[in-house]
Amino acid sequence: MTITLDAPRSAPLLRRPLEMYDKLMREVAHAGLRGRPPLLAPVTDEDIDALCAPARRYFRFMGVVGKPLTWSLRAHFMGSFRLRPDAAWLPCHALQYNSAASVARIFHMRLRYHHLPLLVRDTYLHGRGRMSARLFDAIPMVEVSDERIATGELVTYLNDAVLFAPSMLLLLATSFREVDGDCFDVTLRDGNLEVGARVFLDARGAVTQFSTTDRFGNDPASPAEMVRARWTTPVRAWRWIGDLPVPASATATWHFASGDFTYADFSLVSLEHDVAPGTLGEAPSAP
Repeated sequence: MTITLDAPRSAPLLRRPLEMYDKLMREVAHAGLRGRPPLLAPVTDEDIDALCAPARRYFRFMGVVGKPLTWSLRAHFMGSFRLRPDAAWLPCHALQYNSAASVARIFHMRLRYHHLPLLVRDTYLHGRGRMSARLFDAIPMVEVSDERIATGELVTYLNDAVLFAPSMLLLLATSFREVDGDCFDVTLRDGNLEVGARVFLDARGAVTQFSTTDRFGNDPASPAEMVRARWTTPVRAWRWIGDLPVPASATATWHFASGDFTYADFSLVSLEHDVAPGTLGEAPSAP
């Protein structure tokens, strides 16, 4: 299934997005990910009825009942990104592939930094997290891989599933706990790592915000050290493609001791479910 939305007019097309797409999918193809799991039956009312009340409302709003479980996603975003609270917003493209068969996330973002092409990669593969940023995809600016990054990448993977592939949560080692009528906590375990988040809903069951303290970032007041901080992804708007709701746009915000820092503003361009890791398929079209 492929969902294509109108590209945001405010985000100009960067050069060579198709080259970026090819690079992402070749990396996915060589990551050693498992393919489609066997016996993916449709989600039933009984599957949802076993959950806490706000989680039931969320899954029903997302329209998962009667549809097969989702086991992978491929998404394309356009938007803006900034590196510091006082820095200019930079137009960017982001492409990613997530798998529930192997619990993996490969994310590429391309932007221009001081007029030079910068490729940012965030990955969660085989229980390990990695974050890198390279000018011309060759000159390292950032290269970090440790348990803090793995924890942050896994909870970002959880965020992706909540917003873009809800039934994927039912394939994973997840648990749900009611906080109140409009909020639930969700946890995800992969190997020795466990992460959690709080999901806030409106009256329909649509997600309004995802909040977690299982991420580590660099507070602008002391940028040399990564610290644990609350991280949220408020959703501004939902759209319907047929009977399927999708978050049309969202932001990402750090809540550091020194103050809040919104650093990403993304709009969804296209979303595909159940894409095999060796499948290149059709590259995203230019708006």
